[in-house]
Amino acid sequence: MASETLTAQQYIQHHLTNLTLGFHPTEGLTIAGNAEEAAAMGFWALHLDSLAWSVGLGYLFYRLFRKVAENATAGVPGKAQNFVEWIIDFVNENVRGSFSGKNDIVAPLALTMFAWIFLMNLMDLVPVDLIPWAFGQFMSLFGADPHHVYMRVVPTTDPNITFGMALAVFLMVLYYSVKMKGFGGFIGELTLHPFGKWGMPANIVLEGISLLSKPLSLSLRLFGNMYAGEMIFILIALMYGHNLILDLGGGVLQLAWAIFHILIITLQAFIFMVLTIVYLDMAHQTEH
Repeated sequence: MASETLTAQQYIQHHLTNLTLGFHPTEGLTIAGNAEEAAAMGFWALHLDSLAWSVGLGYLFYRLFRKVAENATAGVPGKAQNFVEWIIDFVNENVRGSFSGKNDIVAPLALTMFAWIFLMNLMDLVPVDLIPWAFGQFMSLFGADPHHVYMRVVPTTDPNITFGMALAVFLMVLYYSVKMKGFGGFIGELTLHPFGKWGMPANIVLEGISLLSKPLSLSLRLFGNMYAGEMIFILIALMYGHNLILDLGGGVLQLAWAIFHILIITLQAFIFMVLTIVYLDMAHQTEH
């Protein structure tokens, strides 16, 4: 899709609309043909692009690490093995520094979170028009209008993906809180801290907010940062196709933002991983 065939508003809206399968109020089960139809599908909708890219990148991570593990040698390691071992050592150091309990699932979970989120974030460095345009041209072979074909390639700019991951972590926090402290201990932690039994109403409010803020902070921080990064790339792309000066300026800005964005995508994956470790560590603490 070329930006010059659409207004700036239509161009931005096109890039921020997911390929949506859902139940349309009048047409039943259908794929949205425009942003308004996608919004009208509401809760009963699947973002096919977010699901496909997140699952595909997760499988890529799995296959890459499994292949390296299967071909690992005790002698002089290759470049791929060195790279994977460096990532594993990096994750293990963070787990040892932030997790004081004993649970063999924490380190693999932290590794999965970091690598998977990093790969999903990394898709933000792909030129914003490249894959949507190619997908639109492919679908046009089947009679679809490319301007009504949507494809978002950065899963972490979709709050459904970030909330889904955060919810999985939250459920694990609840599970280990009850497992380690008992149901009575978990309820007591929510109702008796920090002001004792006489401050129970205030305790419930404070501890409840603290508990519910965990999935919200995990999901919204990742989504907000990646959505803002995607929006900047889209705005820079609007500069192209007008004149040579704007094209050169857009190229410089895009390169500068891409270089800076490498730090953002890595940092967001790291923060999500560290907070996951910290929240699970809090769930394992039984001294109270």
